[in-house]
Formats: sequence, structure tokens, C-alpha cells
Amino acid sequence: MLALLRTMIVEDIDYDINWDQFKAGYSFFIPCLNPKQAFKEIKPTLRRLKYKFISKVVIEDGVRGIRVWRVTP
Repeated sequence: MLALLRTMIVEDIDYDINWDQFKAGYSFFIPCLNPKQAFKEIKPTLRRLKYKFISKVVIEDGVRGIRVWRVTP
């Protein structure tokens, strides 16, 4: 089976995520200056996948961004 690797562009930076390996309970962090706008850029990809996600603005290692968790199998 081919991996479902898709590029998301957030604040002009490409992020490649292997959605086949992104299981329920997994998360990813996107560093960003404007979390509200960044989530607007991520949302179409999440809707297309039809998974349920939770997102939260966080600061990790001194870097502000969005952490997104997949909550459905």
C-alpha cells in the first residue's frame, strides 16, 4: 500500500505528514506566529481526511504554535 503523504502549507512552510501512520492519539506541532490563521490553513486538510481532531495553542521549548491531536480511529 502506498503511504498517504500529503503536504500542508502553513505560513508559507511545507509540512509533509504521512497520514497512513497518523493514528488516533498521535499529534503534531506546527510552529506559527498567528495560530488562528494557521489553523484556518490546516482545517481543509483535516476536513478532507474526515478524522476528528483537537487543536490547542501551545508553547513548546519556547516556541508558540498549534498542537493537533487525532482523536478518532
